[in-house]
Amino acid sequence: MNRLDNKVCLVTGAASGIGKRIAEVYADAGARVAIADLAIDKAEATARGIRDAGGQAMAVAMDVTSEAQVDDGVAKVVEAWGQVDVLVSNAGIQIVNRLTEFAFDDWKKMLAIHLDGAFLTARACMRDMEKRGAAGAIILMGSVHSHLASPLKAPYVTAKHGLLGLARTIAKEGGKLGIRSNVICPGFVRTPLVDKQIPEQAKEFAISEEDVVKTIMLKDTVDGEFTTVDDVANVALTLAAFETNALTGQSIVVSHGWFMQ
Repeated sequence: MNRLDNKVCLVTGAASGIGKRIAEVYADAGARVAIADLAIDKAEATARGIRDAGGQAMAVAMDVTSEAQVDDGVAKVVEAWGQVDVLVSNAGIQIVNRLTEFAFDDWKKMLAIHLDGAFLTARACMRDMEKRGAAGAIILMGSVHSHLASPLKAPYVTAKHGLLGLARTIAKEGGKLGIRSNVICPGFVRTPLVDKQIPEQAKEFAISEEDVVKTIMLKDTVDGEFTTVDDVANVALTLAAFETNALTGQSIVVSHGWFMQ
């Protein structure tokens, strides 16, 4: 169970945070892992760490909002390893502001990274799978905000909702080949992305940083705990290793009970 031997996995935004941990878990499960990130130096370091631990990994420079960079990056992985079996579209950023004060450029940037990036990477990987007539897994990184909304996060919530529709469409179009698509929807994970939001929200709501954590981020969890990168990576492993269409077109919420469906 949950082995990825002989599988080639591409993880975007994998130089740090959730993406890095998913890449490490995939490598431990026997996969060859392509570390795709805008920060190529950090991607190289992540790949080197995996190789030093006995795994197989390569770094790929990739701006997921660039059609050319996505297509070229996927082509490099296919050239090196012959295929892509699993995509984890994980690259993302966060910008918080009130909707009435949100700059249009920031709105477009958020949607480009989260939605355009998922579309472009999924399209490139599916083209390889279809060319080979092979099954595979497309995993999109959503959020509890794929199902809920919070103040100050209009483009993030919009993009994460949109990933549900994209994954379901991929599942419908890829089903005959066994190309499965699912969305992982984490709660708050204590990464640099979340740490950055704590003082921002404290300032916006005029509360302490401790209250941001207790009354906003973890208020509705069952145990007052953050979701961990291991929590998310283990679900990503299960979705990558699950080999039938019985599990496709779904959103898997990993949130310590913050959102239940």
